[in-house]
Amino acid sequence: MKRLQFKILIPSCLGIMVLLLACGKNFLNKPPLAVLSPQILANKVGVQGILIGAYADLDGIGDANLPGTDWGAAASNWVYGNVVADDAYKGSTTQDQPDIVPLMQFNAAATNSYPQAKWAAMLDGAQRANSVIRTMRQATDLVAADTVEFKAEALFLRGFYHLELRKVFHYPVYVDETIGVSNADVPNIDGSGNYIEIYPKIEADFQYAMANLPATQPNKGQANKYAAEAFLAKVYMFEQKYDLAKPLLDDLIANGVTAHGDKYALQTNFQQNFNPDPGAKNSAESVFAVQMSVNDGSGAAGNGNGNAGDELNFPYGGGPGACCGFNNPSQDLANAFKTDANGLPLLGTAFQAGKSVSDPAGPYVGNLDPRIDWTMGRQGIPYLDWGPHPGDTWIRSPADDGHFSPKKNVYAKSQQGTYSDAENNWANVELDANNVNLIRFADVLLWDAEANILGSAANLDQAETYVNMVRARAASPTGMVTSGAFNASTWTYTGGAPSDTYKVGQYPAGAFTAGGAAYAMSAVIMERRIEFGMEGHRFFDLQRWQVANPGYMTTIMTTYIALQTPIHPAQYQGVVFTAGKNEYFPIPQSQIDAENSTGKIALKQIPGY
Repeated sequence: MKRLQFKILIPSCLGIMVLLLACGKNFLNKPPLAVLSPQILANKVGVQGILIGAYADLDGIGDANLPGTDWGAAASNWVYGNVVADDAYKGSTTQDQPDIVPLMQFNAAATNSYPQAKWAAMLDGAQRANSVIRTMRQATDLVAADTVEFKAEALFLRGFYHLELRKVFHYPVYVDETIGVSNADVPNIDGSGNYIEIYPKIEADFQYAMANLPATQPNKGQANKYAAEAFLAKVYMFEQKYDLAKPLLDDLIANGVTAHGDKYALQTNFQQNFNPDPGAKNSAESVFAVQMSVNDGSGAAGNGNGNAGDELNFPYGGGPGACCGFNNPSQDLANAFKTDANGLPLLGTAFQAGKSVSDPAGPYVGNLDPRIDWTMGRQGIPYLDWGPHPGDTWIRSPADDGHFSPKKNVYAKSQQGTYSDAENNWANVELDANNVNLIRFADVLLWDAEANILGSAANLDQAETYVNMVRARAASPTGMVTSGAFNASTWTYTGGAPSDTYKVGQYPAGAFTAGGAAYAMSAVIMERRIEFGMEGHRFFDLQRWQVANPGYMTTIMTTYIALQTPIHPAQYQGVVFTAGKNEYFPIPQSQIDAENSTGKIALKQIPGY
């Protein structure tokens, strides 16, 4: 289970949960596998243990009783958010994890194992949350405050798991505490055959959690009132309900605190958000994160608490880990970090013109945003304290994978064996204690900027202020230095000098108002890309902007495919992004077959598949 310790724990509570939970009609109607019953756990200690089991599924990895929920369900969403978008290449070789290839080529079948993993893991998490509510109702030693707290946390988690399903599958099922073994045929269509929209139920879950969770909690990884408020705002952003999102975001900026009571704020140094050191994690910028740990006695490889979802995403043949060369940052993402003479980004498609950053054939030599070198490893630049990145030596297949290595998920050499798994085999040395940041305070600022542009009471000056806050942090002197001695506790270099190619400027006062809403939105879109590059958000940002501005994602992906085809023809030749289909992924065919096995259609495939 994850390293989330309540005041009272029961041994092996995650294992107990697995025995009790039902998962789908493969995952919704499996009866209990052992003699333990809800009645046995119907007490405060038991309900707490079940709740811990519900938190444990945040990593998406599942357990021995839910096979196949691994990289396709990773908390970071690296496959869907990075690789299928324009932030990353698959990595490794075409033959390695081949089910990723049709996803990135927008021709995945409903039998693809990766969406199957996501579906299974998220429904398992939702049913774990439901089991908290069902069992809680039978407990005799809970006071009213316990009941409200347990329900609020369970609904927070249920809302999260269903939001993930909604983002990936468009029209998934919604599973509440009334769904069990006897009524597992959960429809995604109504009696007229129309798809059922689950956003209202997700909203309701987060609304209850926001209204009933306390502002602070005893554990850093526990959901509080403000985490629920942030996720409710995120739902509204996906629904284009900017006027509902904005007051929540304003409140988070003015009053929001972490579970331990720290006022929300940007970390002084951007890169500290990716340090596995416990002193850096769960900072004032961490609105909600999946908690990871290693060397804690919880078990090795995917059965432990380390970040197994990202275990493939290390340099190939050197540096941290021992394998596997997946999730390589794209050339397009690298080029997005170009800045002009004033240190401002090149908006629209301007960054795609001219020479490419770190191109072996003749690289771009202009200004760069320093966040590039905390987001990806590139040749000649120190890769934390592992020495200068050697370039293609660390890339398994440069013809397919480009020239860059992921960086936000790795650990420092001086942390090896402490914040990476100490067991010496290929799988374990890939495991580390890096939390997965689900929402950072930078998200809140940039969502509020977006709401100030697209909402009914537009305030472009306020949007500019929030964007400039994020940019000002990027210009931090310590973030500008990537040479000298590396300090793993602060994730900074000392004794070195800032690179003369780093330049980050802020938008001049009134620039958004003078440029208009389209210009301001272009700035927000670019800021989100370079701030959150390789964090699994890009595809889903494009998805929601496609709804707000029909054709936007289609244009972005069509342009990207055209640029990549001459560079990586084996991967992109003939690839077509189809609007109305490829914004989402197919519901697993096995689930459709299982739910519809009686002849009554309950689960219907989404459009285009």
